[in-house]
Amino acid sequence: MIRFENVTKRYPDGTTAVDDLSFEVAEGELVTLVGPSGCGKTTTMKMVNRLIAPSSGRVLLDGEDTASVDPVQLRRRIGYVIQQVGLFPHKTVLENTATVPHLLGWRRAKARERAAELLDLVGLDPSRYGDRYPQQLSGGQRQRVGVARALAADPPVLLMDEPFGAVDPVVREHLQTEFLRLQSELHKTVLFVTHDIEEAVRLGDRMAVYGSGRIEQYDAPATVLGAPATPYVAEFVGADRGLKRLSVTPVETGDLEQPPVVRLTDDAAGALARLREEEARWAVVLSASGDLHGWVSAEALAAGQEGTKGATGTVADHCRRMEAWLPLGAPLKQAFATMLQHDAGWIAVLDGDRFLGVLTPAGLHEALRRSTTADAAHLDRSEVTLETVSGV
Repeated sequence: MIRFENVTKRYPDGTTAVDDLSFEVAEGELVTLVGPSGCGKTTTMKMVNRLIAPSSGRVLLDGEDTASVDPVQLRRRIGYVIQQVGLFPHKTVLENTATVPHLLGWRRAKARERAAELLDLVGLDPSRYGDRYPQQLSGGQRQRVGVARALAADPPVLLMDEPFGAVDPVVREHLQTEFLRLQSELHKTVLFVTHDIEEAVRLGDRMAVYGSGRIEQYDAPATVLGAPATPYVAEFVGADRGLKRLSVTPVETGDLEQPPVVRLTDDAAGALARLREEEARWAVVLSASGDLHGWVSAEALAAGQEGTKGATGTVADHCRRMEAWLPLGAPLKQAFATMLQHDAGWIAVLDGDRFLGVLTPAGLHEALRRSTTADAAHLDRSEVTLETVSGV
């Protein structure tokens, strides 16, 4: 969709902002450009919509050299979101969002309908926010309007220049989550400029790590973190790149352990006997339909023995609800956070409502090691075998 061919940007004073740059962004791919200030990443992005013209080389959009396209028409085909948002202060939120459709000659009713649809998509109720002015919105809300405006004419390409950099960390994380949700639905081709390595890792399908006017490494975030191509990249992503890698390493079935499983309707005495036989301290409890319900400890089952010769009732009388769980494919960072939030020694992993197994701290560590080893050796994670530290 976007291709740079030996692109250089050199200014009259001799400054080279971008030097012989060649890379390609596939259709529907989100690529983050990350690096320190002045490294050329914003210049790269602005050459796509010809806000900056290359000194040499070619930039192609869907196979067409952008130098041969009228720049005004080109920009109306490309969504553009910047850190300062750039909303018109004298126009309402709905009017701001409908700007490009109006410029393209859409009927007023159609443009406003599209604007309302996009506001709803970014989480702003058009009936509540449509008639407000930008100064009546929070910073995070203005950024959402900026994204909606960029998407209003349904452009195939979206350019984003540090769009979430001017909001506080909590709002920024929420905006990132919402944008990932949007991208999963819309599948736009996106160039996303950021100086924040964690943002680049979290959002990008691939990331380009810039040095001085050059790309030092262009690869999947997990590969950049696990196998930096140069000492510069290793230094830039940081000594804590193993922790950053938690954000881009998903939980897989091979990471899970299988604890004892009992049903809500099982006899408590029988469940206790089974746990003692297996020398297990707890079991996962499933409903009659096989959905995750909770967990039960041998201690809780044994507490029903007081005054009797065995545990009484059914498992349902002794089990506890499951609070610590997450879906298959969730990042290891989320798994780690869930463990800490619930002070849990393990968390259940589900595929929809179906229970698959549990992830322990040891399993999480092994998953991270397996992922790093797989990338370094160019293997699939399932092909990497590690010694287990402990069982369930």
